[in-house]
Amino acid sequence: MTEELLGSALVEEATKKSGLVWVRGTGPARALWHVWHDGAAHVVGDGPGEQPLPGLADGGTVEVTVRSKDKGGRLLAWTASVRELSPGTEEWDAAVAELKGKRLNALDGEAMPGRWARECRVLRLEPRSSTTELPDGSLAAVPLPSEATTRRPVPAALPKLLFRKRRK
Repeated sequence: MTEELLGSALVEEATKKSGLVWVRGTGPARALWHVWHDGAAHVVGDGPGEQPLPGLADGGTVEVTVRSKDKGGRLLAWTASVRELSPGTEEWDAAVAELKGKRLNALDGEAMPGRWARECRVLRLEPRSSTTELPDGSLAAVPLPSEATTRRPVPAALPKLLFRKRRK
């Protein structure tokens, strides 16, 4: 019993401090931002401008790997049951209030919860068991295909602006 309580406390504390968890459902593992609230991790996605949640089905089971916030290494893994929250319920409202506070770079600000209710899914990942024994090796995988881009061609005038000599 004591070991179980320590495991639950470790899952909660590590997951709270990590802004990103790796979640593996039926497909490959994906990095997801989340919020810890009311004894579970909550994620939002599958809508325009939000993170994809493939392989996370209501009533399913997933494996969550928590990383260290400072070093990025794996700390522990835990198994979770997935439950989709229904918009308009007390539980959904509480989870969305927490998620809204942590959502970075949202375009619609105060209208975000309404958009999430119409177009997205909010999932509760409730811990079932945990382990601190992690698999050997890096578990590195080829990045998943995505429409996201991080680089565009440099504008033609930029080198001239950056490297011109200042006149006195």
